[in-house]
Amino acid sequence: MASAEAARLRGRRYGRAYRGASAAPTCRRPALGPNDAPPGIVFEVLATMSSRALTPGMLTIGLTGGVASGKTTVAALFAARGVPVIDTDQIARALVAPGQPALGEIAAHFGPEALRDDGTLDRAWLRKRIFADDAERQALDAILHPRIRAEVQRRLEALDEQRLALRQDPKGGIQGWIPPPYAIVVIPLLVETGAYDHMIDRVLVVDLPEQHQLSRLTARDGIDETLARAMLAAQASRAARLARADDVIDNAGPPDRLEGQVERLHRRYVQWAM
Repeated sequence: MASAEAARLRGRRYGRAYRGASAAPTCRRPALGPNDAPPGIVFEVLATMSSRALTPGMLTIGLTGGVASGKTTVAALFAARGVPVIDTDQIARALVAPGQPALGEIAAHFGPEALRDDGTLDRAWLRKRIFADDAERQALDAILHPRIRAEVQRRLEALDEQRLALRQDPKGGIQGWIPPPYAIVVIPLLVETGAYDHMIDRVLVVDLPEQHQLSRLTARDGIDETLARAMLAAQASRAARLARADDVIDNAGPPDRLEGQVERLHRRYVQWAM
C-alpha cells in the first residue's frame, strides 16, 4: 500500500479528513512489492524508521476468525516478531477475575451457579447457559463488551504515546531497537459487533472450513457437537467474515504453513505503516 493509502486509513480511524499524499511526510525508501522484500528489510526498516511511522495513530490490524480457527496461534507468530498484540479474550479473563466489578455483575445476573466454590467464574456452566439462550448471551455481552472496548482503546492510546516518546527520544528503545510500526488487536467478534471499526485500519481473518472448526472445537474444549454447533451459529458465518476481510490467513493446512503467511503479511504491514 502506498504512503497515501496508509495515511488515509490512519485518518479514517481518528476521524480526520485525509487531504492527499502531500499532506503527510514521505518516507524516502525504495518502493517494494508486498511479496518481494529482501530478507533483511524488516530489520532495516526498524533500524531507520521514519518520523512518520512514530507519530500517533499507528497502523492497527484487527485479527479475527471463527471459534477454534487458530487466532491465538497466529497472534503468537506476530508477537514473536515483536508486534504489540492486544487480545480481547485475555482482557475479558482479567475482567472476570475475583474481586473485579464485572464478576460481581455476572453473579448478580446469573445467580450463584455462575461461580465455583472458590469464587472464580464457572466458565463451562456459563458457556452452556449463554449458548442456550440468546437473551442471556446478550446480557453477558452488555456486562463485558463496553469494558473490553475501553481497555483496548486505552492500550492503543498507550502504544501511540510510547511511539511518540520514541520519536522524541529515539535512543529510548531497547538498545536502539524500535518495535514494528503497527499493532494487532485480536477481536473474535469483530465482524458481529462492528464496535471496533473506529479503532482498526485493516481486518485480518484466520480462515478455516466449518467442519475443521467443529473438529478442533470439540477436541479442544471437550464438548459435544450440539454445543459446538451452537457456538458456531452464534458467530458470523464464514462467508460474512471473508467478505469483510482485507487480508486472509488460510489455516486449513498443516501448522507450518502459518509461518510463511504471517511473515509475508508482517513485511507488508511494516512497509505500509511507514
